[in-house]
Amino acid sequence: DKVALAVERSKIRGIIAFEATERRTHAEGAKGARENERFIRKVKKERIHRVQGMFSINASSTVSDELLWYTRELANRYKVPVTSNASEGLADVYHNYEYHGKRTIERLNDTGLLGSDVVLAHSVHVNDDELKIIKKRGAKVSHNPMSNMLNAVGVAPVMKMLSMEIPVGLGDDGYFFDGFENIRATYLLQKVATHSPRALSPMETLEMATIKGAELYGLQNELGSIEHGKLADVIILNPAPAPIPLRSDNVAGHIVNAVGGRNVETVIVGGNIIMVGRKIQTMDEAEVAKMAKKSTEKIWQKLGLVKGR
Repeated sequence: DKVALAVERSKIRGIIAFEATERRTHAEGAKGARENERFIRKVKKERIHRVQGMFSINASSTVSDELLWYTRELANRYKVPVTSNASEGLADVYHNYEYHGKRTIERLNDTGLLGSDVVLAHSVHVNDDELKIIKKRGAKVSHNPMSNMLNAVGVAPVMKMLSMEIPVGLGDDGYFFDGFENIRATYLLQKVATHSPRALSPMETLEMATIKGAELYGLQNELGSIEHGKLADVIILNPAPAPIPLRSDNVAGHIVNAVGGRNVETVIVGGNIIMVGRKIQTMDEAEVAKMAKKSTEKIWQKLGLVKGR
């Protein structure tokens, strides 16, 4: 609820969920699913601007078949998306083999979870048969290159996914410091993984960060590109100091290879100006940073990472 309030006050946009898991008990998994159900109903009832609820599941190695079935039932009832970690690391694959006798995507499919409303986060360790299942069920993939590098889990077979016309968008899974770094990592990692400098063009990469990202959640007719009738979500960049003339045939390459958060001058969401001249208009940035530090200290103390004062 507090995240939704922050999204609404800042006038940005968000699809929000609590990640259900059964790491400790089965009861906490069902509780997480019900929390998402409560939030979804609240958002729809109160019509909170630019906020949407969804269902979220932790890695399949931390959830039961019962929770997967239950989540599918709820998603059908409320007609909202579902996101689930899938085959991020080999541990997830091994766990599903050991306890369920099948690979991760096979299990998600057999429990009824997979569908066109499902976004599979990571999908690093998926084989050809699993990709065929993803394609057949109409599921989508959220690629998280910086997070995958940080956790040393591998590189997702994005080029193979794209060749099969599986929708792939960009995510960050917590490594959110600069979205342009995520774009750049996507572009470069696929070249390394495939040993081909031609793998993934700059425009394909930008589409994964924009229109394909919108497609993951069924919002491609509302967001993701500047077109008549779509919501005005726009970022204006200052390319300086660009050492080369920018033209229509090289601007995508320049954005992917050379631009960072430092180049963002203006941000517009739904026609609302969020930032102009690199100054945030909808909140006091210094005050928010101060509050965030205090909240962080409280969380660290609760986790025993620092001694109380």
